[in-house]
Amino acid sequence: MRSCFLEKLPMETMDLSDSPNPNRALTETRFSDLKPPLSEPVLEALTLTGFEYCTPVQAATIPLLCSYKDVAVDAATGSGKTLAFVVPLVEILRRASASHKPHQVMGIILSPTRELSSQIYNVAQPFIATLSNVKSILLVGGGDVKADVKKIEEEGANILIGTPGRLYDIMERVDFLDFRNLEVLILDEADRLLDMGFQKQINSIMAHLPKLRRTGLFSATQTEAVEELSKAGLRNPVRVEVRAETKSLTDSASSHSKTPSGLQLEYLECEEDNKPSQLVDLLIKNKSKKIIVYFMTCACVDYWGVVLPRLTALKGFSLIPLHGKMKQTAREKALASFTSLTNGILLCTDVAARGLDIPGVDCIVQYDPPQDPNVFIHRVGRTARLGRQGSAIVFLLPKEEAYVEFLHIRRVPLQKKEKSDHAPDVVPQIRSAAKKDRDVMEKGLRAFVSFIRAYKEHHCSYIFRVGTVSSIPS
Repeated sequence: MRSCFLEKLPMETMDLSDSPNPNRALTETRFSDLKPPLSEPVLEALTLTGFEYCTPVQAATIPLLCSYKDVAVDAATGSGKTLAFVVPLVEILRRASASHKPHQVMGIILSPTRELSSQIYNVAQPFIATLSNVKSILLVGGGDVKADVKKIEEEGANILIGTPGRLYDIMERVDFLDFRNLEVLILDEADRLLDMGFQKQINSIMAHLPKLRRTGLFSATQTEAVEELSKAGLRNPVRVEVRAETKSLTDSASSHSKTPSGLQLEYLECEEDNKPSQLVDLLIKNKSKKIIVYFMTCACVDYWGVVLPRLTALKGFSLIPLHGKMKQTAREKALASFTSLTNGILLCTDVAARGLDIPGVDCIVQYDPPQDPNVFIHRVGRTARLGRQGSAIVFLLPKEEAYVEFLHIRRVPLQKKEKSDHAPDVVPQIRSAAKKDRDVMEKGLRAFVSFIRAYKEHHCSYIFRVGTVSSIPS
């Protein structure tokens, strides 16, 4: 693996082939070697949480932010971006005035989903604990906003971590938060923040913040919208690019890939009626592994969440559904359950595609390709994280084969996987379940309608054309 740091200075290249621990994609740079040097409390917190060597994105970004430079970071998913902004934020606050008032906001971290915000909040706590008299709060939807307001009013809040929608709501409701001395603003998964329609909220939030602050944009994909946000919100930013270097599929020349180097990427081409059987065959063959299966819509997750457990071939499998329309407590329970498993299957939408660091995920199955092709690399990035090995497979119909070349052009090369000739025919069982159980039938109808609507709105509509497509067995 090789990392490239692109900035206004001459390009610097770091070869990681001789890294002391190449399996985790670490550099030879210790956190204690960084310049400007990190404080002793932060170094102790890093040691206690098991971090000694930096990943490329951490080695490149932490010194820049700690030197009060704005950054726009483009790094492969699973590269360690969270620590790359949490550590500098804490260091900058350590250097700021020691007397923080209870309602004086010094740092803000925004991310697109409740799950990712919660993960960032938990990662940040050991480091925030090194700061005296500094309070942090998690602000996400799904809970009582009045309770959040009351907590901030009574306990104070100096670091806000959460989703733009909830922070915008809080800012609209209260006038006692002071943003005039804000030091750091971080936008994690910046492209997704904009794709999810948070542009208005982000613009409103940024309008309340001082211009003399440090700002970091972090994402695995830099879109035009992110570039525009970078121009509006960053002051002379340094662009940091950290990419894996892999061998080309066609020759021995190396090429920059947008996916982790330890990831085996494949596609399986089969007809619509054969997809359920191929999926079940894949799950059976990987019974001892931890797998995430992505579907196009929430209704599809609901449908397969009731159908798959009914199949004889999958008796005894741990199948856990997760999507954005579930209640927050149910989402948290589902994610916690899957995280605790050594083997099992998470059935989900793209709510679990961004930033989540779920330990031990061996395989990613994309039963439906994502509407937005930028999400593809985020989905597969849930495995093969920090240099580990993993595999990912996407199901494609014969008429969708052009998607393979499309992804190759976008530096996401796929190898073909032959479909199994011995996959169990599960379609009769699925149809029987729909005839016997009205709930299965109704969920199937809702899933079919939602899938067709989503398929029709695919960003690659010239490849994914609506015709006789059907991903739900009738």
